[in-house]
This record gives sequence, structure tokens and C-alpha cells, in this order.
Amino acid sequence: MFLLLNDGNTQSQVAQIIGCSVRKVAYWSVHSDPEKLDSLHDERMKGNHRKATPAYIDLLLVVIEKEPEAYGYEFGRWTRARLATYLGEVTGIKLSSTQVMRILKSKKYVYLWAKYSLEAKQDPEKRHVFKAKLETYLSITKESPEKLQVWFWDESGFSLRVIRRKVLTKKGTRRTIRGDRRKGRVNVMGGIRYADKKRLVAFLPIGNGENFYTVLKAFYQELQYEWAGEDKNINTFEKDGPKIVIILDNASLHKKKDLLEKMKYEMPNLVLEFLPEYSPDYNLIELVWHSAKESLANRLFKSIEELEALLNRLLNEGELVIKWRRKIKNKGAAVNAI
Repeated sequence: MFLLLNDGNTQSQVAQIIGCSVRKVAYWSVHSDPEKLDSLHDERMKGNHRKATPAYIDLLLVVIEKEPEAYGYEFGRWTRARLATYLGEVTGIKLSSTQVMRILKSKKYVYLWAKYSLEAKQDPEKRHVFKAKLETYLSITKESPEKLQVWFWDESGFSLRVIRRKVLTKKGTRRTIRGDRRKGRVNVMGGIRYADKKRLVAFLPIGNGENFYTVLKAFYQELQYEWAGEDKNINTFEKDGPKIVIILDNASLHKKKDLLEKMKYEMPNLVLEFLPEYSPDYNLIELVWHSAKESLANRLFKSIEELEALLNRLLNEGELVIKWRRKIKNKGAAVNAI
């Protein structure tokens, strides 16, 4: 280019001879010095040559499957910007967050809700035994609901501000993450009946043994009145009414000996069946709590009363509609609720 210019050719003629644009000839005529070879490096092109090597991509796929704390970070999840920063420090290849996301999309990674795993703490043998017992109960209540009712029982809490988060994960899979609760919540306690999915939920100032007993007694009376209707004597419930099996977890408030003895005497038709340790997936009401929190996700409430009123409509008055097939498929529950 410079030799042709030195021979007296115009910029247009040089461009035509070497087959480039006039703009390129004009640029180098102004921005370079034939006496200084360093001036002939195209600084503009550096940004266009930042490419992920196969080693970079392999490392990216390894890093994203681990928690950030494994690499010394205090934040709880990876974002594309954080991944780009970390990999840039390790590999020396500085990519933008958009480029990182493009690589992840090509590897079928998307943002999905993470799930929490308790498998490492579970006892497979206890779970197997309990599942067999539960299947027997469910079989009986399907055939003879007038003789046996199965209720799934639990406590939960709802924050004034419910925040759910997505994380990067490969399409078709779910990531496992640690969950942290927020303070300032409405406490609820109640159950769902297996046969018809009827829900009875009470609101509590605090979850303790005394409140558990109080709620369960009111629940027992509600079932007595439901059974008696208009043509039965409620006083014959203990003799002619159904057995009521309550499936619940091993929280200490459920196992106070004095309260258990009191319940056994005052509520003889009641049978408490405690889940194996770390087995909330056997408790059908967990899906009710999950559905309610989905309905409230990312909403900000002005007061406890406002939140409680909405929860009462959702949980007790039937406003919460649960698509059981989809819910069980997505959550992987061990209980067949259909």
C-alpha cells in the first residue's frame, strides 16, 4: 500500500489495485508510520478476536456445576457476569457476559428453579418401609373412605415479601442449592385430605406443642361435625366414624409425650404416622405450600393482615387451584396424588 502511494498513485487507485476499500487505504495513510512497524498493528481488531477455546468451555461447564463457595466466593449463585470474571482471571481470556451466556445456551443451559436435596441424610430402608405402609393406607381409603381418611399435615411460613430465584442449569435438569429463610412471616398449620384434596389450615402466632394440640383438636371436631351431618349422632363418632390417619414429620412439637397421651384419650380415632427423617417428599401438603408460594412469588404485602387474608382465601376457601399432575411431575413427589 505504501509502495504504491510512494509511486504517486491516489488512494482510490491503490484501493483498486490491491482490492480493498478506499476507507482502509485512507485509515492507514493517516494512522500509521512506515518507519515504525508497531504502528502497523490493527488495534481495532483486538476486541473481535476474544474467542473461547475448547479448554475455556470445558472449564466453564465444570465451574457452573459447583457452588461458588467452592471457589472461595461468598455469593450464593453464579451469574453470567460472575462466570466471565472468574474464568477471565483463571484463563486470561476476557469474554463478555453475553458471550458466556451464548456458550451456555449452545450447551443447552437455561435458567430454571433450583430444588433442594435431602438425599444424603435419608435412610433408604426406613423410607421403603414407610412407603409400603403409606401405600396400604391409601389403598384402603380409596376403597373405603368411610372407614379411613388419610390426611397429610405440616407447618409452613409465608413472608411479607416472597422472593424466588432462578439459576443457570442444563435444560431438562434441576440444580440443588441451599435455601435461606427470611424473618417476619405468617405461620400456618394444617392438612390436606388425600381422597378429595380438602384443606384445613389455621394461622398461628408461633408453632409449638400447645398450638399443635389446639389446632388438631379443632380439626378433629370439624371432622366429627362433617361426618355427623344431619342424620348421624356425633356422640357415636368414636364407634362408627372413620379412623383418621395423620401423616406428619418428626418436629419436636409433634412428639411431646403429655400432649400425645392427651390426644390419645380425647381423640381416639386419630392415628399419627411419623414420616422417616428428611422425607418431605412423602408429605402431600408440601405441594400445597409450594403452590401457594408460587402464587405469591415476588409480591410485596403492606401488612401481615393483608397477607393472612389472601392466604385464607387461597388455602381454606378454594382460590388456590393446584394442577396436581404438573406439580407432581415437576417436584418429583413420591406420593401419587391423582
